[in-house]
Amino acid sequence: MGLYASAAGVLAGVENRQGSIKGLVYSSNFQNVKQLYALVCETQRYSAVLDAVIASAGLLRAEKKLRPHLAKVHRGVSRNEDLLEVGSRPGPASQLPRFVRVNALKTCSNDVVDYFKRQGFSYQGRASSLDDLRALKGKHFLLDPLMPELLVFPAQTDLHEHPLYRAGHLILQDRASCLPAMLLDPPPGSHVIDACAAPGNKTSHLAALLKNQGKIFAFDLDAKRLASMATLLARAGVSCCELAEEDFLAVSPSDPRYREVHYILLDPSCSGSGMPNRQLEEPGAGQPSPARLHALAGFQQRALCHALTFPSLQRLVYSTCSLCQEENEDVVRDALHQNPGAFRLAPALPAWPHRGLSTFPGAEHCLRASPETTLSGGFFVAVIERVKAPSSASQAEASAPECTPSPAPKRKKRQQKAAAGACTLPCT
Repeated sequence: MGLYASAAGVLAGVENRQGSIKGLVYSSNFQNVKQLYALVCETQRYSAVLDAVIASAGLLRAEKKLRPHLAKVHRGVSRNEDLLEVGSRPGPASQLPRFVRVNALKTCSNDVVDYFKRQGFSYQGRASSLDDLRALKGKHFLLDPLMPELLVFPAQTDLHEHPLYRAGHLILQDRASCLPAMLLDPPPGSHVIDACAAPGNKTSHLAALLKNQGKIFAFDLDAKRLASMATLLARAGVSCCELAEEDFLAVSPSDPRYREVHYILLDPSCSGSGMPNRQLEEPGAGQPSPARLHALAGFQQRALCHALTFPSLQRLVYSTCSLCQEENEDVVRDALHQNPGAFRLAPALPAWPHRGLSTFPGAEHCLRASPETTLSGGFFVAVIERVKAPSSASQAEASAPECTPSPAPKRKKRQQKAAAGACTLPCT
């Protein structure tokens, strides 16, 4: 009952304007924030029809102690979609398959496949195309055609209570969200910076690629998100990560602790316009205002430019869950222009069907994602490589005169929240 009571509390808080869904979920102290967030979002999506069902059934009259919001989340139906009118049926995003990353720190794909087979599931092997994923039904599952260790189940498959998930053997993560760590591809023993790390799925993916050998320096400014992230990483068996409640822009590239950092994953705060549930957070969130986009893009460019000043950096992945050119191709283009000849866009995953917008030469090396083209949430990824390894002298200087100066380290945290309503949703 704890889950339902917590969801009811979040819904009541949203109605009373005490905060946003994401803020109230993270401040609820409920252990599984993703499960709570999913339940609240689904309840919000079906709010109108649930109100009608509760009213027609006289549920609140029969159960005097039942709060309206608790009645909403606790009301059982056999098929939610059948409650909706045709005009409000869920779109493509709600019909996405359930993607499950096998956590290589605790198990392997073969063992997980065998486990599900013993539970009555039928394994179909590696998918040959996205059409195979679209056709999944019932108790069938596949291996993703492009993503190693990513299993694919039919849409609406709920694995939040599955013992392998609760034990950290499985990570429920969107297909596109697996791209950043996979494309960064740090070898075991590497030192890596995860610049804007919470809620931690990408960090756990990095740790799995490192085989817990090496070091991940993970930064985030939100203490509550970091606390949830620490729980997630512990469950996943991550032991190579050092968490810091710190603004990445205030981290000095010349600090001796980071002299061996060759890899950086930068997934900064963004508008979240590519996230299927973003519209549930706030109406019109899928179309951020020009002023907000300008502010977010400014923060993102400062963060990317700052990351490129780390003297030993060899490879960086920049990603967002935004569909907006201003936060994606434009940010990458401007950062490269501010570092002429030093870095280049690396070709990434040629088989990926959705490429970057042709806004500048080489933008086709970037990746985009959407429910329609890649069966995932909206996403953007760019892989940036150093053109030539820096000399020892340039490493000692650790300077980047072409880049926009980073903000002062002592600025207040509220200035770091990245431009009015930055996305802090759990990008699964």
